[in-house]
Amino acid sequence: MAYALTLGTVSFFLAVIWGRPLITLLRRHGMGKQIRIEGPSTHRVKTGTPTMGGVLFVVPVLLITGVLNLADLWGMNLIGQSTLLLFFCIAAYAALGAVDDWQGIKGLRGRGEGLSPRMKSGFQFLFASLIAAVLYFGPPEFDYMGVPGRPEFVRLGIWFVPIAIFVIVGSSNAVNLSDGLDGLAGSLATTCFVSYGIIAYLQEQIYLAAFCFTLVGALFAFLWYNAHPAELFMGDTGSLALGATLALVALMTGQWLLLPVVGLVFVAETVSVMLQVASAKLSRRFLGRDIRIFKMTPLHHHFELLGWSETQVKERFWIVGVLSGMLGVALALL
Repeated sequence: MAYALTLGTVSFFLAVIWGRPLITLLRRHGMGKQIRIEGPSTHRVKTGTPTMGGVLFVVPVLLITGVLNLADLWGMNLIGQSTLLLFFCIAAYAALGAVDDWQGIKGLRGRGEGLSPRMKSGFQFLFASLIAAVLYFGPPEFDYMGVPGRPEFVRLGIWFVPIAIFVIVGSSNAVNLSDGLDGLAGSLATTCFVSYGIIAYLQEQIYLAAFCFTLVGALFAFLWYNAHPAELFMGDTGSLALGATLALVALMTGQWLLLPVVGLVFVAETVSVMLQVASAKLSRRFLGRDIRIFKMTPLHHHFELLGWSETQVKERFWIVGVLSGMLGVALALL
């Protein structure tokens, strides 16, 4: 654990040092966030805040992970087991998110639309399918599942592949939907990676714990600049990468059944959007008028419109996230 925490500290300093130059660079190239017109009016003052800030934590994590894997290949054995699949996951989804962010600001579609939903989803499924195949066919094979209260893991066989694809795509979209308030997605993701880092350590997956805390340190550096009022937004560059990587870590620990518990707020944000869309469509079809369950979705906007300040929503959601992370670790110990 000392090794993992040290890597987290190193990644924090690497990320926080280049945060200011990154913000300056993004501003110089006009990479400012465009705020949705239908969003809360209080958010319009954020228009122009640099986005693509996920680069701030993705690059140091890739740098540290890459160096450790190279050292491992040279026989130095600094990590114990390859984390190249994690390297690929965070890099691939960050690249997809970066293209989406770039297209939303500079592309022909403009107005914050980014890539088409079909193209974006297609690449998400492609990357998830490649990752699931590597996990299943190994070595080592990760086609197992932990069940709270059962001492041994359950092997899933070929069914693991579609499950893994669903978990990775679902998680990447869930974190993406939650990225709407200063510090919200970053603080929740930090809590989730701490929780799974502890789970990995308790299962003697030291290489996985080291990766988790490396990412946690870099996320702390991002939150340094993303604290309200944010100087930098993570954008899809960060949110897609965080969600997919969190799912992959959960799959590699075998404790992916606990992901909805550890990431409870992410689940709630996603479900709120699904319920809002369903209620609007069904009410228009059967009642002839638009009836919605929430004032606005994702869920954090609903509480803003109820009168909570942005800081209150973020802090209270984070408290729920910490408690759900604690519960997830407890269930993993059963």
